[in-house]
Amino acid sequence: MNYFRLTCVAAAALVLVACGGSDDPVRGALIDPPATVTTLTAAQIDASTSSAGLQALTGKAKCDVKVVALNYATVGAKSGENTNASGVMLVPGGSCTTAAPLVAYAKGTDVQKPRTLANPQDSETFLLAAMYAAQGYAVVATDYLGFAKSTYSYHPYLHADSEATSVIDSVRAARNAAGTVGANLSGKVMFTGYSQGGHSSMAAHRAAERDYGSEFNVVAGAHLAGPYNLSGSLRIPDAIAGVQFFVPYLVTSWQKVYGNVYTDVKQVFKAPYSGYIENLLPNPTMTYTTLVTSGTLPAGTPNQARDALFQSDFITGSQTSTTHPLYLAAKKNDLLGWSPKARVLLCGGAGDPTVPPAVHQAVMKADFDSRGLTNVSSVDVDAAIQATFGPGGKAPTDPTSAAFATYYGAYHGTYEPPFCHAQARAVFDTVK
Repeated sequence: MNYFRLTCVAAAALVLVACGGSDDPVRGALIDPPATVTTLTAAQIDASTSSAGLQALTGKAKCDVKVVALNYATVGAKSGENTNASGVMLVPGGSCTTAAPLVAYAKGTDVQKPRTLANPQDSETFLLAAMYAAQGYAVVATDYLGFAKSTYSYHPYLHADSEATSVIDSVRAARNAAGTVGANLSGKVMFTGYSQGGHSSMAAHRAAERDYGSEFNVVAGAHLAGPYNLSGSLRIPDAIAGVQFFVPYLVTSWQKVYGNVYTDVKQVFKAPYSGYIENLLPNPTMTYTTLVTSGTLPAGTPNQARDALFQSDFITGSQTSTTHPLYLAAKKNDLLGWSPKARVLLCGGAGDPTVPPAVHQAVMKADFDSRGLTNVSSVDVDAAIQATFGPGGKAPTDPTSAAFATYYGAYHGTYEPPFCHAQARAVFDTVK
């Protein structure tokens, strides 16, 4: 695509986003010309993976990686909403000249509104560069609605349909940008994501096969540590690690999408949180840490944080009633009941305190198995995590110890992702 055509498409997209004047927006059209942020050389990537202890999983880099910022047209959570999202495209270069499959990645839960993945210093972006792009894959990763350059007024957290459109339209944006940034794409598409992104990538994979089968040649999906069984997760008696972030996020998000999760925010949240919780996440200035250290969200054990934040009647209702509005919203965003055509990998660690595989991954695998699917595999990376990070090669067992707090505090966000990404790439390598 030459520059003149690019600017025309961008101008058309801007009109659609600004005016909302079309029922069929040019989804995936580039709003800004793709901007190269930097190029990471293979030597730079190797130095970083070596110092971080990641190279045993990533392997040595085969390619330089161009980091490109994208801003593209997409749609909102409700019908007729035209908007935009930003993201990053990672383009293999240097000695890598063969046509590249495209990995569409969805990020984990993010509370920082300004954050963009178009930043080579970002740890999630660097892992994608080292694990995939430096091995010859092109990568596109969305910032999601409501983050970075997106003008959408909120982030529809764990809303499957809008997660899917954000990811699918990022693939279209990457294709539109390819000629400008020197990407040679093979046409093969893989979907992957971690944590919230595992939910998003599975939702996108489902939608791509169901709704756009002639547009996307989906060859695999690797959905990592994702909360696929949201309604089932409401039934567990003890709160998950991170409850003070994740549950308010989805409750207030689904209220904005559906309008019927509650009639008064005070029915759900206790004071003082009820006074500001609806517009807290994502946050323009605060991080996970400062949200708690400032007292904006409660500290304590998961159950203590839950009980400080939520009205007990609301929690009890969502745990026990099949007509509770939160349960009904969760059912809408479960990912059970679909049958993928392409190969699928589910990955997680049995010790994950935030997205327990017994609640999500095992239930998802059993659901696939119930329909006799033979193209789905499931991997538990817990043994590798224990061997690498556990004191003495085993998970700590004393819940009062500092080692226990450190290990389980880092399990989902730090220890688990690279092991699952290595499993994902092994699957992708078989179909690339």
